[in-house]
Amino acid sequence: MLASGVRSAYQISKRELTKVGKSLNDIDTTYISPNLYNLAFMLEQSTWFEHYRLGSNGNDGNQSLNFAPTANTKIGIYFGWRWIFLGLSFDIKKLLGKAKDEAPRKEIVFNLYSSRFGVDLYYRKTGSNFKLSSYSNIPTQNRYEGIKFNGLQSSIKGLNAYWIFNYKHFSYPAAYSQSTNQRKSCGSILAGFSYSQHNITFDHTMLPSEIQEQLRPSLTFEKVKYNDYNLSVGYGYNWVFAKNCLLNLSLLPAIAYKKARIDDALPNNQNNWLGWVKDINFDLITRAGLTWNNGKYYVGASLVLHTYDYRKDNFSMTNSFGSLRVYAGFNFWKKKEYRYQQSK
Repeated sequence: MLASGVRSAYQISKRELTKVGKSLNDIDTTYISPNLYNLAFMLEQSTWFEHYRLGSNGNDGNQSLNFAPTANTKIGIYFGWRWIFLGLSFDIKKLLGKAKDEAPRKEIVFNLYSSRFGVDLYYRKTGSNFKLSSYSNIPTQNRYEGIKFNGLQSSIKGLNAYWIFNYKHFSYPAAYSQSTNQRKSCGSILAGFSYSQHNITFDHTMLPSEIQEQLRPSLTFEKVKYNDYNLSVGYGYNWVFAKNCLLNLSLLPAIAYKKARIDDALPNNQNNWLGWVKDINFDLITRAGLTWNNGKYYVGASLVLHTYDYRKDNFSMTNSFGSLRVYAGFNFWKKKEYRYQQSK
């Protein structure tokens, strides 16, 4: 009796989960071709890049420092099951033995795309290969653009979740997880929520002495840590410009609430903006994707860019990071319902 009850409960739970799965992926097949397969295999080359701008406002103009590392290129092998892709990636420099003197970068990314919603989880930690890309309102006898700078370290972890309103006609998975195929051009309003935690350490004493001597006090901080909560509303469009060919572009501007703590090395903490601060700023998530997908095989490229903006009366920081992916793969192990239809 107990075994029969457990089996019955399992069958009921399985049916309910199946109903939920179908409702989350309910689509209009005149606009979107469903995924016919359970599994996918993909090879990918990804390039990660980031940029930090530190600024200070004053009566005699804005002073700024801009830092960017050398773009980080990886190759990866991925396996997908319906909505989820998991895999491993390898730094090309490390494979070639050219990154021995650099602190390791770390990237962990988890993406889930269904027809109605999407979720991104990510963690990134920078290495030690930053360069001073430019600076302004700091007159120097020598030019220092492009010099190596090891005084900046950062890490970021966060979650993005977004809802697709016109999900029956507009497919994000068609552009970013290759699990469906957009047949007709269509767009949709998008709304989302995002949380991220940023940790930045900065050692201004590693800058050239000419620049150090002219830095305003607000640019001599040691650490910035802030939590970012934002609500976004935007729009995405899938353009089917040829058979099996898709171009996607989506923009999600966000109103962000930031809670930050800034610690510096000034005597007696003499900064009027030091301490816990609360403010409203603006962020932006940009996505673009180009893909060819005939249902079985696919190739494509995608760009995802996150921009975070933090500003106070005499201090500002804009940090952005993104990834450019080029990939090719195929789907396999056809779903039972489509094998059955084919046999009929």
